[in-house]
Amino acid sequence: MRPAALQSEQGGSTRAEGDRSFLARLVIAALAFALLVTIVFSLAAGASDASLVSAIAALLPGDSDVLSLRDSIIIYDIRLPRIVLGALIGASLAVSGAVMQGLFRNPLADPGIVGVSAGAGLGAVSVIVLGGTILAPFIAIFSFYALPVAAFFGALVFTLILYAVATRRGQTSIATMLLAGIALGAMALAYIGLLTFLADDRQLRDLTFWTLGSLAGSNWPKMAAAGPFIVSALAISPFLARGLNGLALGEASASHLGIPVQRFKRIAIVVVAAATGASVAVSGGIGFVGVVVPHLLRLIIGPDHRYLLPASALLGASLLLLADAVSRTIVAPSELPIGIVTAAVGAPVFLWILLRRRGIVDL
Repeated sequence: MRPAALQSEQGGSTRAEGDRSFLARLVIAALAFALLVTIVFSLAAGASDASLVSAIAALLPGDSDVLSLRDSIIIYDIRLPRIVLGALIGASLAVSGAVMQGLFRNPLADPGIVGVSAGAGLGAVSVIVLGGTILAPFIAIFSFYALPVAAFFGALVFTLILYAVATRRGQTSIATMLLAGIALGAMALAYIGLLTFLADDRQLRDLTFWTLGSLAGSNWPKMAAAGPFIVSALAISPFLARGLNGLALGEASASHLGIPVQRFKRIAIVVVAAATGASVAVSGGIGFVGVVVPHLLRLIIGPDHRYLLPASALLGASLLLLADAVSRTIVAPSELPIGIVTAAVGAPVFLWILLRRRGIVDL
């Protein structure tokens, strides 16, 4: 009787796991469809009155004659590069958050919260302000890619410092990680403030809007500069799923499973730095996407990174495009920085995550 009951329980467990995998695939398919809908909506949203029909026509091959010259310029040269770049940035921030949470084994890890985005911002601001003087040789070497490369190195250095400070004997201290992130972020902001003080009027206007987070300056050249870094990081991220699942059991167990833990950590850190650095270089500081998206999806589809990483990319892209559409329309014809929108929505959700982890709320 007991073996039969045990077999029944094991069968129920297997079916439950199968149901979870099926649910994850269903959620991913739904998120892919939602992203397509969001893209069409974003093409039609804005201060201009380019219609939804024009937006849909822009996506259909062979229907370019339907568009007027004005609508064609608005959609192809202004909105489309902004949407493509926004989707890539949202996906990269969400995936970076999921990778960091798996690497640190903590759902509160996020490039924006633990100072990685601030490090990327410091690298980007340094190029913007000092590109004509001290960093002129750097500009000469990297040319068009100088800004994302500088942001990448800034994010990489801060991620390595954070990991070195917060990890001892293979164990990461959550409190140390958050406190070190606060200290690193404050240090980066201090240097950014100094560089802002040294900036001229033109640089100061750019920096003021850039630090709040914005996709307003998106264009195809920026896409060409940051896109390769973001796309490469997103392409590598699915191959991190097995390692992140192994690390969830602990570093010793992951090593027994055949995962080269130290090499895997280095690869994951470089992926996060590339994705975050390139995103911050072209959009400025956009917070809370990386911590909110993976956490919400983990509640729905579970912690399996084979499903969590692609789902995070899709949901992050959709949410950032929706936030951008809100920023373009809520105070039209002016534009609200997108970082304000994501912070206004993400900060209460982050507070809910903290309270839920402490058992204060059970929703």
